[in-house]
Amino acid sequence: MQRIFIIFFLFGCLAADAQKIYSVAKDGKADFQTVQAAVNAVPVGNKTPVIINIAPGIYKERVFIDSGKNFISLQGKKGASTVISFGLHNGSVLHNGDTLNTMNCATVMIFADDFKASNIAFQNTAGIYAGQAVALRAEGTRMDFFNCGFSGFQDVLFLSGARSKQYFENCFIEGSTDFIFGAATAVFENCRIHSKKNSHITAASTPADIPYGFVFQNCALTSDAGLDNVSLGRPWRPYASVTYINCTMGKHIRPAGWDNWKNEANEKTARFAEYNSSGPGAKPADRVSWSRQLSTTEVKSLTLKKIFGSWNPRP
Repeated sequence: MQRIFIIFFLFGCLAADAQKIYSVAKDGKADFQTVQAAVNAVPVGNKTPVIINIAPGIYKERVFIDSGKNFISLQGKKGASTVISFGLHNGSVLHNGDTLNTMNCATVMIFADDFKASNIAFQNTAGIYAGQAVALRAEGTRMDFFNCGFSGFQDVLFLSGARSKQYFENCFIEGSTDFIFGAATAVFENCRIHSKKNSHITAASTPADIPYGFVFQNCALTSDAGLDNVSLGRPWRPYASVTYINCTMGKHIRPAGWDNWKNEANEKTARFAEYNSSGPGAKPADRVSWSRQLSTTEVKSLTLKKIFGSWNPRP
């Protein structure tokens, strides 16, 4: 018995040693003063879980997590405000003369896999007239966001990895136009999706061979006052896939529900669906004819395992 205890004790010590923990605080009372400095300390090719604890505050910086810097967790303090904020946009010119576009203007860009974030707000402050201004670009796969916020106006949350799998739980996402967009497979559980303009919530570009794009489950769709013509989504690419399940929809959602992006051909290929929507914006009888109302049987089979395969974001 004593031998078994010693083995488990040693294993626990080795596991603790394997996990690295860094701290970030603006006041200098931590390992690093910026988030990027902590990320830079993680080696490329990393295979060890790295937790970066970020003290409350507004970190006005851009953060880039390159491919190979895997297994990083950014953690804010629960109940406190930890914000990563910047204000670049499509057309911004850097000091070196480079002009940015939607692909590289994000406040935070993550190309690594097996990333996690909790209690962090990702913000782009470029403003409503700046055009495309991304708060977070997520290119990696197996990415998990819990109790996080994403704010800006147009093109806020860019889920750009065509083969990526991403999970959002208890998150707040707000924007004006196409503010959740991209090619990834992403599930949003118990999130609040807030519109700030009469425009479009999603702009999925799901590849034709990927069965699921954006799936919203048990989410609340809200808006600024006075809005009355917001679509659930429009297809950035022809086979865009977006599904809302058991979501509450405010009166800002247009009765037709969806938009074809001024291209009738998209109506033959876009994969837009709902199930059991509720609230004043839920009007299944008025939805466009080329969208679907799912059956109970279809929804019961739409599990995280079916959507994500072997990856379980909630082990």
